[in-house]
Amino acid sequence: MCCAGCQAVAQAIVANGLGDYYRHRDAMPESQREALPTALDELGLFDHPDVQKSFVQPVGEHEQEAALILEGITCAACVWLNEVHVRKQPGVTAVDINYATRRARVRWDARVTRLSAILEAIAAIGYRAHPYDIARSEALAQKERKVALWRLFVAAFGMMQVMMYAIPVYLADGDMTLDIEQLLRWASMVLTLPVILYSSAPFFRSAWRDISLRRVGMDVPVALGVGAAFGASVWATLTASGEVYFDSVTMFVAFLLGGRYLEMLARQKAARSVETLARAIPAFATRFTAWPDSASERVAVAELRAGDAVQIKPGETVPADGTVLDGVSAIDESLLTGESRPVAKHAGDVLTGGSVNVESPLVMRVERVGEATRLAAIQRLMERAAAEKPHLVKMADRIAGRFIIGLLLLAVATAMAWWWIDPSRALWVFVTVLVVSCPCALSLATPAALTVATGALARRGVLVTRGHAIEALARADHFVFDKTGTLTHGHPVLEEVITVRGDEAQARRLAAALEQGSEHPVARALRAGVAADGVLVSDQRATTGAGIVGVIEGVIWRLGRPTFVAEMHGQPIPESIQKIVGAGDTVIALGSVDGWQAFFRLTDTLRPEAAAMAARLRAAGIGLSIFSGDSPAAARRIGDALGILDIRGGLTPEDKHAALKTLQAEGRTVAMVGDGVNDAPVLAQAQVSIAMGGGADLARANADIVLLGNDLAALDGGLSLARRTLGIVRQNLVWAFAYNFLAIPAAMTGWVTPWMAGIGMSASSLLVVLNALRIGRD
Repeated sequence: MCCAGCQAVAQAIVANGLGDYYRHRDAMPESQREALPTALDELGLFDHPDVQKSFVQPVGEHEQEAALILEGITCAACVWLNEVHVRKQPGVTAVDINYATRRARVRWDARVTRLSAILEAIAAIGYRAHPYDIARSEALAQKERKVALWRLFVAAFGMMQVMMYAIPVYLADGDMTLDIEQLLRWASMVLTLPVILYSSAPFFRSAWRDISLRRVGMDVPVALGVGAAFGASVWATLTASGEVYFDSVTMFVAFLLGGRYLEMLARQKAARSVETLARAIPAFATRFTAWPDSASERVAVAELRAGDAVQIKPGETVPADGTVLDGVSAIDESLLTGESRPVAKHAGDVLTGGSVNVESPLVMRVERVGEATRLAAIQRLMERAAAEKPHLVKMADRIAGRFIIGLLLLAVATAMAWWWIDPSRALWVFVTVLVVSCPCALSLATPAALTVATGALARRGVLVTRGHAIEALARADHFVFDKTGTLTHGHPVLEEVITVRGDEAQARRLAAALEQGSEHPVARALRAGVAADGVLVSDQRATTGAGIVGVIEGVIWRLGRPTFVAEMHGQPIPESIQKIVGAGDTVIALGSVDGWQAFFRLTDTLRPEAAAMAARLRAAGIGLSIFSGDSPAAARRIGDALGILDIRGGLTPEDKHAALKTLQAEGRTVAMVGDGVNDAPVLAQAQVSIAMGGGADLARANADIVLLGNDLAALDGGLSLARRTLGIVRQNLVWAFAYNFLAIPAAMTGWVTPWMAGIGMSASSLLVVLNALRIGRD
């Protein structure tokens, strides 16, 4: 089997006595409905744990979250309809749908409902939801393009043919005999029928669905206008009286479909920019059957398991996370970190799935595959950001929904006025008012720009993980930095051990034992090169931002800040240690109730790009602060090197949280840049939080933005692009409002014809998408 999902389907078919399905089918299935027998479909296979592995994630004790892709979405009203309908289902706690990518994030309480029930609810209103995967997404995009192109072809062909019969009538200017004119009318009606029944079918289907659910979507005005014009023309043909407008109907539909087709191409291009990561993992890999023997086999990447030895030739993509077993080469990690220069790799170095081998063959040991890889984690964060709706999008959607209702009332009022002024023009003015407006441009203005910006930022090594992050980053006017692991490399080096009692070896073994299991950079520095396996620690507990307590052989030990350890025995901190702290180095103390045991002096180096980054942020008018848990002297040393004036050291996580709230109370929009578990609370408090890609998992999970390459230089570039994105969003919104405020009055006065309205409506939507695509240009 190619995957666990197919295996689960096949097992369910056989186990439930449905083997005849394989015996009687005469072709391979082409769609989900054909692939699943009705009886099997009713079993709710999407509730099977094996099927859910690839697209469902637990988010709480009882909550689950699924990444889906929706089929049948044609406008922002479809998104609104699905969100409102699904949100009303029992047990559903959250649902967000991205109009630009057609992707949905649905969260539900597993005790109340099942995924299959949610999918059935979506199908009940005329849409289809599938588990998201890149192959299905591309297949649906191709299907959408193909169907749209055929509908456009039929409409354009019908328009040209109908115009051939309309031109003689216009040129005759009343001199044509009635029988010839009727013949031309009947021919035009017959040629218009395919345009109405096939090309315009999506408008009428969507409008009927909205009306049957007592809602008003964006296709209701279009369907009403096209239907009214065609109906009036058919009546005029049957009664041999009045005017016919088959040429205008076909022209309007052709122009509208042409605009929507171009808009769809631009929208899919924008969506592909955030799907690049999903395409990074190759389909196959070369696995050694018994390394170091040279025998190998070509297998699907899905078959790889932890411990497998895999060969990666030059030009090939790393299929999973692992370490180099043999060989020396350079790896292109630009897709994952934004770093354009290849990174040298030797035996023992870490390889990340999705990166590309550019020089020599390598052999790697697979350590993590599938959803456990770093690439999959990055992709999940991007999916979360794509599904969440920022404030700007919600506001535009609310306005668009009310706009349509107002438009219908305005069109009816205009028709009644023209019926009194000039009845012969009332119908066409009514139709023009309905179709000239463009609520789609209003709903597309923000999501199209944010989708393109998310992909552009990812290529620069700035991963957006929350929907509001780009807007918040663009508005940020103050950046707060943690020191260790953010402005510095975060790899402290143990420079000196100052013993008070006992010897250095004993002190290092005690410190390493107390720090077992911690991923803090200081903990790693204290454990480096020390074997503490034989030391048993009990009652171990950490005090965030201060240190750790544990019992070793009946003695209670504290390891951490000197003040934290001094609380235990009450002895003053030695003057020599105070001098070291005053010089800016980090000092970790070890002690028990009997007094001081030892002091560990550690040093860390400033990131080389930090000074240039700080200078560029200052030039952009950004205020800068350092909030550090290290000593004030250590924080001051780093701040002075960067030219930062607001430097606060010796802060606990609670102190950082309070200081950040004070900045916000002063009216600042704060961006917090941190690394590690200690920063999680303050990251959550900031308007926009930024975590280093190499930091603790908890910090990355709480952050709105992740710097994948641990490169601070990407920060000011990300800020610049976020500000540019917000500017383009404003341009799109101004255009959408201005177009409607100018076009609708012009249509009401009779200055705009229906075919001109079709061009205007399509061009308005297309323009905002093309404007959004400018963000992706370097």
